[in-house]
Order: sequence, then C-alpha cells, then structure tokens
Amino acid sequence: MEALEEAELCFSQLNTSCRKMILSHLETTLIYSLMSCITVLTVVLNLLVIISISHFRQLHTTTNLLLLSLAVTDFLVGFLQMPAAILVFRGCWFLGDIMCAAIYFVGYLIVSVSVGNMVLISIDRYMAICDPMFYSTKVTLRRVQLCVCLCWIFSAVHSSWILRDFLKKPENYKLCHGECEVKSSYAEGIVDLVVTFLGPILIIILLYMRVFVVAVSQARAMRSHITNVTLQRSETVKAKKSEMKAARTLGVVVVVFLLCSCPYHSFAVASVNNLVGATSSSIEMCLLYFNSCLNPVIYVFFYPWFRKAIKYIITLQILQPGSSEAILM
Repeated sequence: MEALEEAELCFSQLNTSCRKMILSHLETTLIYSLMSCITVLTVVLNLLVIISISHFRQLHTTTNLLLLSLAVTDFLVGFLQMPAAILVFRGCWFLGDIMCAAIYFVGYLIVSVSVGNMVLISIDRYMAICDPMFYSTKVTLRRVQLCVCLCWIFSAVHSSWILRDFLKKPENYKLCHGECEVKSSYAEGIVDLVVTFLGPILIIILLYMRVFVVAVSQARAMRSHITNVTLQRSETVKAKKSEMKAARTLGVVVVVFLLCSCPYHSFAVASVNNLVGATSSSIEMCLLYFNSCLNPVIYVFFYPWFRKAIKYIITLQILQPGSSEAILM
C-alpha cells in the first residue's frame, strides 16, 4: 500500500510532493501519442510557413508579414508550450521554478501576440477592401514591421505586468512540490481578459462586419458590369477579386482562432469568479494550442503559393541559386 502511494507522488522521497493524475496505461499512451503528433505537426507546418515567406521575395508583402508573425507565435506554441503541456499533463513539473515561470511568461506572451496579430490582419483587410485606392500608400512594409514590433513589445510588457509577482517568486504559488501553476488576482484577471480578448474581439468583429458589407457590394457591382469591362478594368476587377479572396481566407483564420480561443477565455472568466478549479483548464488549453496547428492547414487549402512553396522546400529546390526569385503567384 505504501509503495502504491509513493508511485502516485511526483517525488516519492518528499512528503510535500504533488500527486500524479491516475490514468490507465492505454489512456496515457493514447493521450501522449496524440499530443506528440500534434506538436510535431505544429512545429513542421509553421516552420514551412516561416521559411516560405522569409525565403521567397515575391511573398514579401504586407499581409504575408503579418502571417509570418502569426506563424512565429504558432511555431513557439509547438516548440515550447506543447512539450511543456505534455510534461505537466499528469500534474507533475520536474524542471524547477525558474523554468515554470519562463513557460508561463512565454504562454501569456504568445496568446497576447496572437490576438494582436489577428487585430492587425483585420485592419489590413479593412484597408485593402474598404480603402483600396490608398492601401498601397498607407499600408507599407515599414509601417507593418513597426506595428508587428510594437505588438510584440506591448505583449511582453503586458505579460510581465500580469505575472510580475509570479516571475519574482514562483515558489510562493506552489501548494505542493512539483506544481507549476499561476494564480492571478481578480483585477489582473479582468484586465487580461479585456486587453487580450474582449477589446480585440470587438475590434475584429466590427472591422470584418464592415469588410463583409463592402465586399458584398463590390461583388454585386462587378457582376453587373462584368460584360462591359475593358482590358484595363478587367485587371482592376482581377485585383479586387484577389483582395476579397485574401479577406475570405484570413476571415477563416480569424473565425477558427475565435472558436479555439473562446473556450479558454470563458474558462478564464469562470476561474476569476472561482466558478471552476484551475485543474479543469487542460481541454481549453489544448484547444487553444491546437489552433496553432490549424493555421498552416488553412493556408494549404486556400493559398496556391503556399503549396508551391512547400514543393520547393521539400524537393530542396530552395537550395539552388536564385530560388528566392521564383514565381509563386
């Protein structure tokens, strides 16, 4: 009996050790296998996105720069957050307090940057569809780079503020040895909810409602005049169709992100109000992380240039001189 109790402890030699989650061997194998496969897919697929946009000059556009920033955050989820989730899945953390604090900081940073990227993508599509005449002059690579940098800086500052006490003394938040869990105050939880969810979601919904209205009106106008266009105007129509297709694709990315993140933030609201325990967040966190694996899959289905770029990478054609000048679009 005593040996069985020791087997349930994270650290059998310590009386203050946390207890492991008891699962059957089959359940443990299935869960670890599934999480490992999703982790590998997330890392590989997002690495393909990062290499594609970074390597091929034709893909160095303002919209793709935002996708690159999003791919970096998704890659970090697969490279850092998912392995950490696998390690702590059964309730035991073996890497110490400093690594625990670092993983939580990176987690808050990634969530905040991802939401910021979604807002920037929504603004980009709003400008492209609703103000196409001035899009190329207002939305430049330099300005987008500045916005992306500010997004990362603001997210780092916000995450540092939310976790300031935890980052200083993570050991004060442990109820038992082997625990890695942060507990924020009611005020901090509300601020984080507004800054990283409610505020951005309101902006995204308003912008995409406007984009949808303008896109529908433009589509009707193009259909009514399609038979009378000249060659010059047909190029304009083609450009508008391209912008609307990009808006539709990125709209799918935003909707999938909202569907995957809403359960997590709903849990955050419930935990702030002490309606649920912190241990019940694993499913919501896994769904939030799974979104990082879905984004590249969406690109594969909707972006021909990404499929061509993958072919170049897999066949090692990117190692050839001048491959960065390849025509993908």
